[in-house]
Amino acid sequence: MNHTLDLTGFKPKAITPFPITRNDWGVSPDGTAVDFTNYYMTFDGEPFYGVCGEFHYSRMDPSRWDAELAKMAAGGVNVIATYVFWNHHEEHENQWDFTGRRNLRRFVELCAKHGLKVIVRMGPFDHGEVRNGGIPDWMYGKPYEVRSVDPGFLDKVRDLYAHIAAQLDGLYFKDGGPIVAAQLDNEYMHSAAPWEMTTGISDEWVPGGHDGFEYVHALRRIAEEEGISVPFYTNTGWGGSPVPDDVLPLWGGYAYRPWLFYAGPGDHPVTDEYLYRDFHSDDCPRNEAFDPTYEPESKPYACCEMGGGMFSSYNYRFVLPMKSVDAMANIKMASGCNFLGYYMFQGGSNPIGDGIYLNEGQLPKISYDFQAMLGEFGQARESYRRAKALHYFGLAFADRLCPLGVVVPDGQDGIDPTDTDTLRWCVRTDGERGFVFIDNFQDHATMPAKHGETIMVTLADGSTVTFDGIGLASDENCMLPFNMDLDGVTLVAATAQPVTAIRTPGAANRTFVFLRPEGMDDCWFRFADGTVRHVTDDRELFEVSDGEGHAVTILCVSRADADAMTVLDGEALVFAGDVVSQDVAAPSIVNDGAVVYETDGRVVVESTRPTVAVATYPAGYLADVPTDGDVRLGDAGAADAQPKVTRLSDTRYIIDLPDDWLTGDGVDDARLRIRYSGDIGWLWCGGVLVDDNFCNGDVWEVGLREYAQLLADNRNQLVLTITPIREGANVNVESTMAARMENAESTVAGLGSVSLQPVYSARLARA
Repeated sequence: MNHTLDLTGFKPKAITPFPITRNDWGVSPDGTAVDFTNYYMTFDGEPFYGVCGEFHYSRMDPSRWDAELAKMAAGGVNVIATYVFWNHHEEHENQWDFTGRRNLRRFVELCAKHGLKVIVRMGPFDHGEVRNGGIPDWMYGKPYEVRSVDPGFLDKVRDLYAHIAAQLDGLYFKDGGPIVAAQLDNEYMHSAAPWEMTTGISDEWVPGGHDGFEYVHALRRIAEEEGISVPFYTNTGWGGSPVPDDVLPLWGGYAYRPWLFYAGPGDHPVTDEYLYRDFHSDDCPRNEAFDPTYEPESKPYACCEMGGGMFSSYNYRFVLPMKSVDAMANIKMASGCNFLGYYMFQGGSNPIGDGIYLNEGQLPKISYDFQAMLGEFGQARESYRRAKALHYFGLAFADRLCPLGVVVPDGQDGIDPTDTDTLRWCVRTDGERGFVFIDNFQDHATMPAKHGETIMVTLADGSTVTFDGIGLASDENCMLPFNMDLDGVTLVAATAQPVTAIRTPGAANRTFVFLRPEGMDDCWFRFADGTVRHVTDDRELFEVSDGEGHAVTILCVSRADADAMTVLDGEALVFAGDVVSQDVAAPSIVNDGAVVYETDGRVVVESTRPTVAVATYPAGYLADVPTDGDVRLGDAGAADAQPKVTRLSDTRYIIDLPDDWLTGDGVDDARLRIRYSGDIGWLWCGGVLVDDNFCNGDVWEVGLREYAQLLADNRNQLVLTITPIREGANVNVESTMAARMENAESTVAGLGSVSLQPVYSARLARA
């Protein structure tokens, strides 16, 4: 199939100032200034491509914060967004808690340690599937409405903001700290949450708000009076939320929508989230998810809630297709987004309150794993590994990508989401150079592999660039360059995706790293001097020069290698997985969950395998990697320590852990892996709910490290209870007395297996 795009007459994107920084708070002590154009964020006038990941500090034991933030940085994230849940800090009126997992200040300081900027989403209403959307229970009985401009409510907001400001003092960008923005409230006049104390009775909801701009301005005035001095503010833009002219609106997109089924189960529709659009065009089609109250070309199109995963609600159980995450990033980047924002990037666990669970009723009491890129207990998932390639690209080539306009080829905006045959593609360009984006993923549908596709782009000057031999595996996506400057060498076109550029120690030239998309029929590089290089190996390294003194090295890796690859300091690559050698031309590796990150000057390799194959480019970059590439993380014998399970009934089991479950060599954690059938799984220790799970057929994993003391106090014993699926259930109320009894025709519950999986880690030094 042939596809064409004519760019003759194309006009480059008009870039204009968008002055939204407050006072002089956008200038750091070293003089670095944060600012905006109408299209992208800048630091010292240079384009900044934001990759923002949501991480709720109070939903994770603080012993995990450092490693998880390091993993996010290693995955190409440069901004952290976090909710401040009011009821996590002031569950009882005037009793504030900023200790332990609620230590906001320590969390922000750790973000700074890893070079991560911070957006504080500080309520008063957050939602986030937390109890009452974060509004404390005691607010229900006050003589005023929450989320309103009533003076009584605003006085309580002032107290909240004053306590937040005390935590953040000295950590703002103007102080040399990481905090660059704050969000006031969330989805105002668009979304609310159940008042959980009424759920199942009157089902009353927290007010959604009705005071418009007056409310938003009041919150900002109070925040600044209390000392919150951020460079700029953000607002969620969807649902008609009021967005002041000098506030950055943030958008998103969810293709998996559990809230559709809060009233009962049903069939999920195919969504339009995987169709290309120009979201920075005043002519962009409006819909429920994108209907801005401003002209789109006047402000950047930035995101805060792209589906980095999704929770299973009680009535909607599903296993998230992990390839959905980077496919959405491809769609957003191509559609004019210069600031990716994922919700959630890091899963978590809700804290337990004083006699209540601080969650929303449609979700598990504890688990907020969200099937996120990084799981509730630090699991690095396929979505994390795949998304890195796009993140690295945005970080390495922000100056080239951010100014490029969007051209949606004719017919693309008319594709029906159920059409799985038509090639979906889009271009970002200045008329002379740019990138072709292609997506072959669709939620709630199966996309067939594509073969024999050709794309021809006629540039603004009338010349043409042709991409032939295009193929793409089912669920794969890619981005192909044309007229890309490789430090003076012109790459006319390639059917490989640019990932990053590094300068290895002592090298005269940079190495440009590309990946060969899965299913590409013919992977080739075509240069301005007519040279064509076809790539067939899983990892291929070659030199290119133009005869005019320009020379670069190109490393083209397989998709599997790219998923296993971590960029270190812009000067080296580390590949970690199952099969690899030190030879850069070695066979591709298989990554089964190994993750590489840096903290405290050491390179950490973490895996559920006791031995991990590691390779580096350049070879020998890490001193502790032996010549055969096999890095021993710990004792394989630790996996022999398995739990003893005693069945009490189909719905109740005792799990006894071995005494040495966390003492093996190199063992950093242990994950209990449970397979069961039923409705809900509950894991207890000493009467304390450790974790819970809505059964969706997937394995349920529970990290145990943070419960080590609780387990020790209870003889390393856990209790698993299973709420069964009840078929033909009814409640007998025919008694003459106040007696009720649930009866069911049959029940489904049972334990399939329980195993203990050690998590190993080792710290490696640079050579």
